[in-house]
Amino acid sequence: MKVLYGVQGTGHGHISRARVVLPKLREHAEVDVLISGYNFHMDLDGEIAYKARGISLTYDSKGSVDILETALNLKPVKFIQDVQSTPVADYDFVVNDFEPVTAWAAQTAGIPCVAISHQAAFFSPKTPRPAKRSMMAEGVMRHFAPFTKAVGSHYKRYDDFIEPPIIRKQIKDLNPTLGNHITVYLPAFDHETLCSIFNKSQQIEWHIFSPTCEKEYHKGNVWVRPVGKDTFLESFESCLGVVSSTGFETTSESMFLGKKLLTIPIRNQYEQLSNAAAIELLGGTVVYTIDDTFTRIVDKWLKNGPILHLDEISDEDELVQHIISAGVGEEVSR
Repeated sequence: MKVLYGVQGTGHGHISRARVVLPKLREHAEVDVLISGYNFHMDLDGEIAYKARGISLTYDSKGSVDILETALNLKPVKFIQDVQSTPVADYDFVVNDFEPVTAWAAQTAGIPCVAISHQAAFFSPKTPRPAKRSMMAEGVMRHFAPFTKAVGSHYKRYDDFIEPPIIRKQIKDLNPTLGNHITVYLPAFDHETLCSIFNKSQQIEWHIFSPTCEKEYHKGNVWVRPVGKDTFLESFESCLGVVSSTGFETTSESMFLGKKLLTIPIRNQYEQLSNAAAIELLGGTVVYTIDDTFTRIVDKWLKNGPILHLDEISDEDELVQHIISAGVGEEVSR
């Protein structure tokens, strides 16, 4: 059995999920990987058979999707060429983590495509959404990476095709303690802007990890560091809490480790706004705008912020069997 695994390179979660799923999937099939995206900062372990430009979101320095810049970076002719040149016919089925090139290549060729992304969970009407729904954003999620079967992932089993979060081995192997610092991962923000914001909360140390920081430095009680696997995990393991954007993996891992969580969804990013709605239903702390009240909110959160916990995490062997069953034609409930 030959499988083509398409992974979206933009975003920590897709790469993290691939690092868990790929080794298990390779126990049952010959697997090649295609990765797409032009602004990702994390590498995927192991050999990558194909790379494509794909489609990526661009952010401004204030934590918002830059719609104009994202549109200007689209290269439709290149995208069509990548779709047409991807040899999906050489494979029995495609496994797709919100990656548009392999998804559209599979649809064009009539090859089964199994979506295993967090975004696939939003094909259920039972999955939490923000109070103000966006039909345009719902349409983009539905058509960005089309599939024939779904194995979604979310904080809870909101529907029968939705699995609980996949937690990578590096997180499972940690021995979490509650120290005197907060780990900050807000990659859509400029780190100098974040430094000036968190300098105002002097009662605790802040570790800011930034994909655009090249060399570690500190100002007062704030450390700014490049995103490195070992340094981030060390900070994550021993932190009191986490301030992050509302990506699915970082928030799930924070809950798994029993960390206090304050999350700031990226503006104009509908998936993150939906995750924020789910976290609020779980009793978590969500901040939608950093303004003059932010320091006061942070101080209150440091004193009284709740710790959320996951009901369960995904069993990797069962998950891969679910993926294979979907790929070879057995019906997966949706």
